[in-house]
Amino acid sequence: MPHAHQYWCLPCRKPFRSRKGYSLHRTRIHPRLQRVPLRATYRFHPYLNGLPCDIQGLFLAPGAPPPEKEPITFAPFENRPAFEFADLIVKKMQTSIGDINALLRTQAAYNATQGGGDPPFEDSDELFATVDAIPYGNAPWESFTLQYTGPVDDDSPSWKRGTFVVHCRNPRTVAHNISRNEEFDGKFDTTPYQEYCAPGAPRFSNVMSGLWAYKQATKIAADPATHGSMLMPIILGADKTTVSVGTGHTEFHPVYMSIGNVDNSMRRAHKDAIIPIAFLAIPKASREEAETDEFRIFRKQLYHASLAQIMSPLKQYMETHDVLQCPDGHFRRVIYELGPFIADYPEQVVLSGVVQGWCPKCLVPPEDLHKAGEPRCHEHTAHVVDAFDVETLWTMWGIDANVIPFTAYFPRADIHELLTPDLLHQLIKGTFKDHLVDWVEQYLYHVHSKIEARRRMDDIDRRIAAAPQFPGLRRFPEGRNFKQWTGNDSKALMKVYLSAIEGHVPDEMVRCFAAYLDFCYLARRSAHDDKSLAAMEEALTRFHTHRVIFETVGVRPEGFSLPRQHALIHYITGIRLFGSPNGICSSITESKHIRAVKRPWRASSKNNPLPQILRTNQRLDKLSAARSCFTSRQMLDGDVLADALNLAILTLDDDLDDDLNEPEDEVVDIEGDLDGTVELPKRQERLAAEYDQPHLQELVRRFLFDQLAPDDAEVDSSAVDLSECPKFDGKIAVYRTAYATFYAPSELSGTGGMHRETIRANPSWRGHPRFDTILLNVDPDEPGLDGLAVARVKGLMAITYHGMRYPCALVDWYERVDAELDNPTGMYVVQPECVDGEQVSSIVHLDSVFRAVHLTAVYRDADIPLDFHFSYTLDVFESFYVNKYGDYHLHEYII
Repeated sequence: MPHAHQYWCLPCRKPFRSRKGYSLHRTRIHPRLQRVPLRATYRFHPYLNGLPCDIQGLFLAPGAPPPEKEPITFAPFENRPAFEFADLIVKKMQTSIGDINALLRTQAAYNATQGGGDPPFEDSDELFATVDAIPYGNAPWESFTLQYTGPVDDDSPSWKRGTFVVHCRNPRTVAHNISRNEEFDGKFDTTPYQEYCAPGAPRFSNVMSGLWAYKQATKIAADPATHGSMLMPIILGADKTTVSVGTGHTEFHPVYMSIGNVDNSMRRAHKDAIIPIAFLAIPKASREEAETDEFRIFRKQLYHASLAQIMSPLKQYMETHDVLQCPDGHFRRVIYELGPFIADYPEQVVLSGVVQGWCPKCLVPPEDLHKAGEPRCHEHTAHVVDAFDVETLWTMWGIDANVIPFTAYFPRADIHELLTPDLLHQLIKGTFKDHLVDWVEQYLYHVHSKIEARRRMDDIDRRIAAAPQFPGLRRFPEGRNFKQWTGNDSKALMKVYLSAIEGHVPDEMVRCFAAYLDFCYLARRSAHDDKSLAAMEEALTRFHTHRVIFETVGVRPEGFSLPRQHALIHYITGIRLFGSPNGICSSITESKHIRAVKRPWRASSKNNPLPQILRTNQRLDKLSAARSCFTSRQMLDGDVLADALNLAILTLDDDLDDDLNEPEDEVVDIEGDLDGTVELPKRQERLAAEYDQPHLQELVRRFLFDQLAPDDAEVDSSAVDLSECPKFDGKIAVYRTAYATFYAPSELSGTGGMHRETIRANPSWRGHPRFDTILLNVDPDEPGLDGLAVARVKGLMAITYHGMRYPCALVDWYERVDAELDNPTGMYVVQPECVDGEQVSSIVHLDSVFRAVHLTAVYRDADIPLDFHFSYTLDVFESFYVNKYGDYHLHEYII
């Protein structure tokens, strides 16, 4: 039976396996050796299979090519530099009008003094007029009004007499714009499918791989006239946001739209796969009126009436087909379907029409939320509404009879089914930060005096701050002792919190956190199969078992009937229906708030800002569409300056992390290729002193012995007499940084799942030493940590011997303390490997490096000094956890 994952050479697309027992120092792991999905089989929907057609909707012959792309120019821009200037100023920098005019005047003045030409635009008016004339991505904003229709008199509150304006775009136009985006070619599913890693082993990743899309397609296909069409699920997300806490709590309520055909990776990568389509009205009332049932009902009814009106242009195309163009250039018939809705719990309550405190997806009462219940559906709601009075519906079923969900106006849509798991507000901000982390603090104050509890909290904070550096790890210089939390803060805290609390809380609480973190990291994966879903179920069971400790010690005497913790019960079902939650999470819409709402608001005049925000979004979408169009035609290849001067193409890597762009003198690629940097040739004696490694010359000679030995030789250089090893007295090039590139689809990677991180060996990085820890391939046939070794990089070098260049690393080795996982943390424990009290070191080829790994100290009962700096953690502690929570890929790989 084929494995779901095994080693493949990505460039060659062939399986690769190195021989078991191959010497680590001689191993030539292919530079692109990765773990990727293999041998998946697919079952595509037989009827809604997205057959190509012409613009009139007539099906094409099999194999017919798409229409030829029309030749285009940079119009309405004069040339590429003018477009790049507009894109930089309007989209990336979102500069104010005054600053734009000042910049253009300064540029014009400089050109005048140098006898040069004019700037690309005369002023901001010309710049914005040019952007507004872009013919791509146009989706104009419209508005409609709603108002209270009940009895109104002169004494009625203002919300009854007022008119509420909703700004929106035509969702059909937005769907056409998204599907036409040529950047999505190859990442766009035209038909629902079922993926199998092995017979009977389904795999769920993108929305179209879920059971829901296949089921809805089957319902639609009951009408033979729809056969050959393409299902297009409309993904919506709504989340009220505050843009100005300090000056009046200015609020907006945007609604976002995406389509389920686009792969999750494109939504996570912010590739304009999710677009703002509406700004809902936010009704206000006096303090006295705001708490009345009448105003509460009106606010909910206004919300649903607005959504129903916004989505109404799609309703006719949910029964008959529309025709639109897809990223591959083909036209296809399309049937729209209301798909997953992204929302946090308060928004889910309003969307589903249930009572606050009840589950919007099942019928379990609020006092029993630690259990699972029968699923809700529109049919059941309609039945009980006809059978019971309003008060009984409220108390017995948790139904607000005054609210009709907007999905009731559209065919085949049920809001209770369409609500998706929300990683950010349910797992990360909700259960982890707002519940478990706070419960630990409550426990410490419950069992200790106030002084002792504060001392322990401070020590936990210092432990968090003492976590060693790791690529992508957010630092907490003061622990978690700060007030304004973001989702990214909570995600970062999850990586280092477990080892920090050990010794300060009972082991059962540590086990509870470990089980919960396992569930969170499993849920975050980009693809799920029966194995990962079973692991989620097992982790959730462990969490429910171990969380009882908080009830036992008196922190939660009232139990665990909490909606956000109850939502975990629905995750596995949600994954089977809609694929991985990491592509339909509110973290995506919250990130969109920054570009679509907060930055445009800051750039506005603050006087009636919403029309200005709408114009900004219109321009941003047009610039994004233009860039996509120009890029697909290779019009933006290479650097803009090199292109203007007709020089050789110079590629700039815009996708690097900020850390990678910092100026450094020495960089080497983990694959062994130099990255165009300065070498520092050094004599071995000087280098031995810098590395504090008196045996460096011997290590170099043994390394060269391994490199020069025949491929079929199985002799370990450490067992060979030094006199048999090559003599070397040449110079060694020294580097401070290396890059590791590997397949990690669950990380914030490129759209192909490739992730790049920095590995450093620098005696003075930002004023302190930094020597990162890494994983080395020792046996690709063994899974997880059994096939890897842990080491610490003390130096990065390139040795040239007889004309051959060998990129390598000086490493100190770690060994496992025990073959089994630690109880209670569930992580492996390692310690520095020593012989006769001396650290074991070697020089290894860079090709054997897999990636960086995070180690956290085993603190136990140790107290951290007040002035302790994290750069010394790896030097002063005796043992360390191999932190599988350092990132999602480590959790998936280290088993």
